[in-house]
This record gives sequence, C-alpha cells and structure tokens, in this order.
Amino acid sequence: MQENKTVKKLQEEVDEYIGQFKEGYFSPLAMTARLTEELGELAREINHYYGEKPKKATEATKTVNEEIGDVLFVLICLANSLDIDLQEAHDMVMDKFRTRDKDRWTKK
Repeated sequence: MQENKTVKKLQEEVDEYIGQFKEGYFSPLAMTARLTEELGELAREINHYYGEKPKKATEATKTVNEEIGDVLFVLICLANSLDIDLQEAHDMVMDKFRTRDKDRWTKK
C-alpha cells in the first residue's frame, strides 16, 4: 500500500515529473483546454456507468477512477504552472463555504 500523500506532496511529485522535460508545463490556456478534455472524458465514463448511455463494444475500457486521476493531474499541472498552492486554495474555498453557505443546506 502506498503512503498517504499530502496535497503539497502531490504538487511536488507532479512538478518533479514535469521538470524532467525540456518543454515543461504547457501554457495555462493549453492546460485549461486539456482539463476541459479530461473532464469530458470523465463525464463520458460517468454516463456509461451511471447514466443511460452504455459503452459500445469498440470503446476502450477506462474507469471513473482513472479519469478522475487524469483530471487531478492536469489540475495540479495548472496550479503548479501558476504557482498556486492547492492547500491554500482549498482552505480559502472551505472557509467561504463554511461562512457564506453555513445555513444553506439541511444538516444531518
């Protein structure tokens, strides 16, 4: 079993991987397009597994797990290229939800 990784560790691991290539990170615009593409692939898999559109026999076997991993990888690349600490971004958003939306939903 692999170690539990922090968000910081995930960002470092992706940065180390990308850093071995001369090309480095793609532009933010190119990565946004790639993120959109990966999200579309995730949506397609969700539709196959949970929706009304079964896979064709000719379509490659992919999993929701794999597609979420692809989305996460590209999102980390985008954040790294813009020097965004995902932990800080997450904390900022959670604070927003905890304050602005604290009474929006019915609690258990």
